[in-house]
Amino acid sequence: MITFYPGPSKVYPQVADYAVDAVREGIVSLNHRSPGFMTIVQDAVQLLHEKLAIPADYHIAFVSSATECWEIVAQSLTEQASLHPYGGAFGKKWAEYAYRIKPPVALNQADVLCLVQNETSNGTQISMETLAQFRRDFSGTEGSALIAVDAVSSMAGISFDWTLADVWFASVQKCFGLPAGLAVLIYSPAALRRAQEIGENDHYNSLLFIHENFSKFQTPYTPNGLGIYLLMRVLQQVPPIAQVDAITKKRAAAWYAFFEQEMTASPFRLLVTNPAERSDTVIAVEGSEADIKAVKQAAQQAGIMLGNGYGDWKTTTFRIANFPAITDGEIETLQQFLLSFRA
Repeated sequence: MITFYPGPSKVYPQVADYAVDAVREGIVSLNHRSPGFMTIVQDAVQLLHEKLAIPADYHIAFVSSATECWEIVAQSLTEQASLHPYGGAFGKKWAEYAYRIKPPVALNQADVLCLVQNETSNGTQISMETLAQFRRDFSGTEGSALIAVDAVSSMAGISFDWTLADVWFASVQKCFGLPAGLAVLIYSPAALRRAQEIGENDHYNSLLFIHENFSKFQTPYTPNGLGIYLLMRVLQQVPPIAQVDAITKKRAAAWYAFFEQEMTASPFRLLVTNPAERSDTVIAVEGSEADIKAVKQAAQQAGIMLGNGYGDWKTTTFRIANFPAITDGEIETLQQFLLSFRA
């Protein structure tokens, strides 16, 4: 089965061999405070800095999921309130989750701006130019406001200007090409200072507790050791993000041209009409409920898994992942299937 599901999505085929290595070499049995495991954590952190061009003064930690990162931002980095402009289901979920932890009693005093860089539910994204405008315009208490970015569907797939936000996070089951169960949390010196000023240290995943441990390449709790090892091995194999970014954007442009030029007679059309807002990593395609159901069923029979719609677009869209682990040959297979599909 060829999968274009936008998460969990296709893993790199080498991951199977890496997992075997982890078992045979005893990696999965290492104590998480042992020198051997600390070396794996250190190597994974260093490779993230190198391969994703993350600034040296930005800190990196591993947690369980992007949802846990929502919690960390709310409990450890939000002093007064967080502001959540959103344009899709996951941005809305983040706002609802954050407001249960930190009720929005004074949004005019918001000191954290929370943005979803790539809205998986509808195939939109925030460009670096737009993020720069947010950086210029958003100011909170005494000008010390933070920006936190959910980059679940784009981190390791496209390049970021990391300095435009103070917190970035992503789960690894999308552009990293890995199984679910691990997330990468990246935070700036300003974010660390905010955590220190707030002083919240009541939870196992309080940022201060996390930072204290990761400064020694340890984890505050028994982690997904296999996931961290697999991340390290995948980072060793992938090219630098500048090369990955070029490939991802070239493929995205080809996908959008395919639907605009070759699929004009089909029952499908692109959901996002404004090219400036289209995601580079998740292509959302719209159609009638009957046509969407039919194409997904036909694709399944052809050995292809399309992504379901999500939220408000659950029954009227399908989604196509444009992640690095997907091959050009697989993309060609899907395009030929779509050209031959008859509703």
